[in-house]
Parts: sequence; C-alpha cells; structure tokens
Amino acid sequence: MSLDRRSLLTASLASFLTLPLSLAASRRAFALAASDVARVDDLISRMTLEEKAGQMTCLADSFRPFNPPNPQVGIQDEKRLAGEIRKGRVGCLFNGIGVEGGRRAQDIAVKDSRLGIPLLFAGDVIHGLKTVFPVPLGEAASFDPELARRTSRAMAVEATAAGLHLTFAPMVDVARDQRWGRVVEGAGEDVTLTSLFAAARVRGFQGGDLRRADSLLACPKHFAAYGAVAAGLEYGNVDISDETLRETHIPPFGSAFAAGALTTMAAFNEINGVPATADRELLTDLLRGEMGFRGFVFSDYTADEELVAHGFAQDDRDAARLAVLAGVDMSMQSGLFIKYLPDLVKSGAVPEGTVDVAVRRILYVKTAIGLFDNPYRSLDEAAEKSRIATPAHRALARESAIRSVVLLKNEGVLPLDPAKRQKIALIGPFGEDKANLYGPWAFYGDPDKGVDIATGLRAAMPDPSLLTIVKGCGVRKPIDDGIAEAVDAAKAADIVLLAIGESQDMSGEAQSRTVIEIPAAQQALADAVAMTGKPVIILLRHGRALALHDGVANAQAILATWFLGSETGHAIADLLFGKADPSGKLPVSFPWESGQEPFFYDRKSTGRPVTDNGGTEYKARYATTDNSARFPFGHGLSYTQFALEDLKLSDTALRWDRAIEVTARVRNTGDRSGSEVVQLYIRDRVASRTRPIRELKRIERVTLGPGQSRLVRFSLSRTDLEFVGSGSKRIAEPGLFDLWLGQSSQGGLHAQFTLYAEQVPAKKG
Repeated sequence: MSLDRRSLLTASLASFLTLPLSLAASRRAFALAASDVARVDDLISRMTLEEKAGQMTCLADSFRPFNPPNPQVGIQDEKRLAGEIRKGRVGCLFNGIGVEGGRRAQDIAVKDSRLGIPLLFAGDVIHGLKTVFPVPLGEAASFDPELARRTSRAMAVEATAAGLHLTFAPMVDVARDQRWGRVVEGAGEDVTLTSLFAAARVRGFQGGDLRRADSLLACPKHFAAYGAVAAGLEYGNVDISDETLRETHIPPFGSAFAAGALTTMAAFNEINGVPATADRELLTDLLRGEMGFRGFVFSDYTADEELVAHGFAQDDRDAARLAVLAGVDMSMQSGLFIKYLPDLVKSGAVPEGTVDVAVRRILYVKTAIGLFDNPYRSLDEAAEKSRIATPAHRALARESAIRSVVLLKNEGVLPLDPAKRQKIALIGPFGEDKANLYGPWAFYGDPDKGVDIATGLRAAMPDPSLLTIVKGCGVRKPIDDGIAEAVDAAKAADIVLLAIGESQDMSGEAQSRTVIEIPAAQQALADAVAMTGKPVIILLRHGRALALHDGVANAQAILATWFLGSETGHAIADLLFGKADPSGKLPVSFPWESGQEPFFYDRKSTGRPVTDNGGTEYKARYATTDNSARFPFGHGLSYTQFALEDLKLSDTALRWDRAIEVTARVRNTGDRSGSEVVQLYIRDRVASRTRPIRELKRIERVTLGPGQSRLVRFSLSRTDLEFVGSGSKRIAEPGLFDLWLGQSSQGGLHAQFTLYAEQVPAKKG
C-alpha cells in the first residue's frame, strides 16, 4: 500500500475546518521529557521476557467486576489475578469501575511487583457511565460534532472519577449495511460525518491535557473496514478494493489520530482473506508507516485467539506469533501473549526487538498520561463521590437526547398543544419500559434512574389523568387481549402515541438481523391501532435504520428516537409538546425494504440508471421496489419551515491551487424558531474511477427565529475533490462537477463548476 501520509490526512480533514491537518496532536502527546524516555528505556533494559509480555496483556478486572460484553469468557478470581499482577504478568485491566478496587489493584502493581509499573485501567464507556447519553448513532443525528465533544467530555469526567484511564471508543466504522448490529455504535453511513464525529469525540474524551485526572484516553476502533462486513454479518468477512478501503473506511481513523488518539483497536473481521489482527500490511505498513500512528494497538476481545478459527493460525501459539508480528501491541483477554511470547522470542520465532517496540509504545502512553508520576491518578474517592451523575450531566443528557431525535414525518399533528386537554393513549411495549432506555453498551448505567416515556409525559402534562397507558404487546410476542385493549384505548383517545421498535438487545454486537423491520407482534398492534382512524404518532426506538410498513409507515407522524439514554422520557415530552423543536437529521438511509441492504446514499450509478423522467424497464432497480430511500440520509423535519435560496458560486472555474466560495441564504419561513442543517454535496461527473452519485462535503447548523434569514458560506478547493485512484493514490481530475446545497441528500439547489488543471480560460467581455 503506497499513500503519502499528508495526502491521506489532508483528504480526510480538508473539509473539516475545525480539525488540525497533521498529527501534531499525537506528536505533542509524545513529546516526552528526556528523563521520561530514559526511564522507559531503563525499564525495558531490566525487564524479563515474561514482564514484557505482561505489559502486552490486558485482562478482565476481577477486583471490581462488572458484567462484561462477553461474560462467559475467562474471568479470573481476584486472588489469582492479584498473583499475576504481582509477577508483572498484566499491564492493563478492563471493564471494572470503582476507586477502592482500583487502588487495591494498583497497590499490588506499584508496590509488590518487581519493577513497580502501574496498571492501565480501561473500559467500554461508549455513550455514558452512570449518566447515559444517546447511543452514538442517535447523537450523530444531531449533525453537531461539538455536541458529541461535550457529551464525550462529560463521559470522561465520570469514567475517570470511577477509576478508568481509557475507553474503547469512539467506534469510527462507516456502516454500509443496516443489518449489521453495530451500526448503533458509530456515526452512520457517511465518511465525512463519521470523520467529524471521530475527531470531536476524541477531543472530548481526552481534553486538552492528557495528564489531567479527568482525561480519558480514546481508542478509535475497529481498524479497519468492520462496517463493510459481507451481508452485515457480525464478525464476518470483508472483500474490498484497496481504493474503497482507503477512501471510505480509513479517513475517520486519520481524523481521530489527528485529534490526538494514542491507541486503536484491530478489527475482528478479515480483509481480503487476512484477519485484521494478523494483517501486517494493515497494522504496520499502512497504520504506522503511511499514517504515522505512534500509539499502541489493542487486539479486540480474544481476537488473536480467534485466528485459529479463521483458519489463519495453526494453534494458539501460532496465533500469538502472527498477531505480534503484524503489529498488535496488547492482547485483550485471551492471555496468549503472556503464555507464548517468552518462548516465541527464545526460539527465534519472534524477534525480541519486535516485543521491545510494542512495550515501548505501551509505556510511552502510560508516561504520556502521567501514570509513572502519579499511579493513582483517576483513583480519587472525593472525585468518585462528586463527579458522577451530576445535575449538569443530566441536563446535558436531556439536551443531547432532544437534539438526537429526527422528525421523519408530520402531517400537522405535531406539536401537541397541552392547553387543548387532549386525551392521549400511550400504547406499545416501550411506554413504561425502563429496561430498554439506554441501548446496548451501557452496562454501567442504573436502569432505575432512567426516565421512561410515561414518566416524561406525566411530568409535562398539566393534567396527567388525560394519559392512558396500554402495553398492547411484548417486544417480540403478542399478549392475551393486548391488541383489543389497545384498540379500545385508541378509540377513547384524541391522539395515540405508539411506542414501538427494537429492544436494546436487538442492536449492538452480535445482533445482525436478516430483516430490519418492526417485529411482527408490534406491527400487528400498529396496524390494528391505525384502523381506528385516530391520529397516530410513532415513537420509534431503534439502533439502526428500519424498513417501515403499513400502520407504521402510514402514521400521521413518525419520530426516530433511537435509544436516548437517561433523559429519554423528558426529551420526548419536550418535543411532543413543542417545548423544543426537532432538528435531527438522519445519519443513515431508511430503505423501503430490508432486501435493499446494503444501501447508502453515496452509492454509484450504473450504465442503466433509473432517471426521473425515464422508464424503469431494464434499469438498475428491484422488481418490487425502487432503489431509493423511504427517508434519505440527511433528512429531518422541523416544526417550522426553512427555504434555501440565492445559491451563488464565486466562480464556475476552480483553479488547481485556488478555492471557490459557495453561498446561499437560508430563511425560516415558518412561525416558530428552529434549527436547520445546510448540507453541501458534490458529484464528479466524469472520472477515471466511477464516482458516487453524491458525496457530502460540508455541513452547517443554522438557528433562526420566524422570518429570519442568514447567509451560509462554504469554501471548496481541489483537495475536496480528490479520490483514491489508480495505484491507491489520491488524485483530483479536471472536469465538470455538480454541486447541491440542500436539506438532505436528495434535492436541493443545484450549480456546476469546472476544475481546471492549470490555466483558466479568460472570460469573454
């Protein structure tokens, strides 16, 4: 793989004006004092092979055990783990929280082990510790990276107060298939949006000073192309061109590293026949050689051990050899490195220099966060009591939840007017449900402290007696007389709120689905309620785009509410009653049918595309549905209306080393204040490698009062037009480009410009 590092980063970040265009942040983090470097060198010179392998070993924390994502795998008892730490055979513990237990473990590492090297404490704080924020996919619907920076900062404050140094987040995989369960953990289907959120979350987690007690190391994952697994099948295979890998799946990592991330995690999947955990071309040549990454690489949970099941390693010993030679620095949970690396080095199968480099990377990161100077940083009992689940964090969770909701459809029924004293029927399995508020990857949160929909509505209604609550059915199964009771409640109501969708165990890791639809029992409930003729507002709970049908799709209003976290009920009530205005935009495309997947807005054309004014016979379409989205990427309505007008380009000729300015006026034409996200897309009309029908390049959020307008302004240069061409090199080619400024990935104001290689023809007249 040959790619100039600066070209990669510039291409990834040129559109993101708030991000650095180099790895300066990473370099500053590793600007260690000479004394620090000397200390690390001295430690390595005195370490036995077993102690080196120990630093490269990460195990589940049994001093303060928490239910891990894979509870059936290899949890040790505390006494045994203490003995391993005392022998220097462990460098990192993960997924335990609590200051007291952390101090006990650190005491053993610092006081009882031969070299006194402190432990690194890591955990899966994906979208909250005790204060749970919306799932990352939901928060990405805000189209506001600054919001993600703020919530990540709050998560870091809580996680470090609970005794953690590192989080296995953000997930920056670009998700191309909504059947994949882990769509919920990322920022959706678009490389630009994912890159923006990747950098924002890294900056939020880590803050401005890695040595501060509330700085939480970020670990962008999964390197690489996990979001491209075939058929959306978890842990599956990826067969991908080098061009697509570099153009779609690598840039978000470049964005995260440029923001200062010092660790990353190898993906479970294989790429073109080679598992990422054993892919030296990926983890060494590309990641370190071309991208200049200077931190260390985790394996995913037992992923090195799984090289045997992949059919890539002969046995566990061979798996350890392959992983370390590829560039994995720290083995998570399998224990293969501590078991096999010493003998692999002694036998000559693994050079000791390779091990030394990995250990040096790990010790440099521990030094960068100040662990050697203060092994007990982030282990402060006072902070644990004062910085977790604060009122300020709850307020931020409510704000984030409000801004994550997307109004997909509204036929004039929203917002509700509480002064009208309407009778409301809240129907569905999620009306009073607290078990599914948080979504996947929130196992530290206390479910009893989450606000369900019914509680939020009661708090917002002047007369809660006007609210009737009927479950109607379970998440997957009908209940006796459930539909009959729901129909009776709907008939007696003025308005129906239908709270349906996915439970939290239907999204996330190992939750790939062949059909991304509302479960049959809930669909039957929705269809029966729709037959009453009463206005229905759908409150979707979900961790992916869904294919909606019949009584759901035809409802008078639909809100995509994802999994909103601690303040779910209050946020939904604020939106329903118009206290807040919906402003979210879809980070994923909602298809008409499950069978359209993988589906994403920036797909390619074909030689036989379906055109607006042409026929469909012998065209690129399905026999049963058009290959478009029911609700496209970027779509989201407001309670007010916005108009875009007066699109202007400073020039229709873009010089090779210049820029053009794009302006337009966005106007609030409604009678309420609200926010709109203006989105700029381009298309390269003719290129040496076919280009997507649209590509997002810029976003800007605008908040306006009734009748107000504002000029939005964007700048485009040649680097924004580059793509990965022949030889896996980034190139831009002269020619004609389409440009759209719109409110989603469909429609919008249209203009064209031409990129010229050198000289621009003189204007006539």
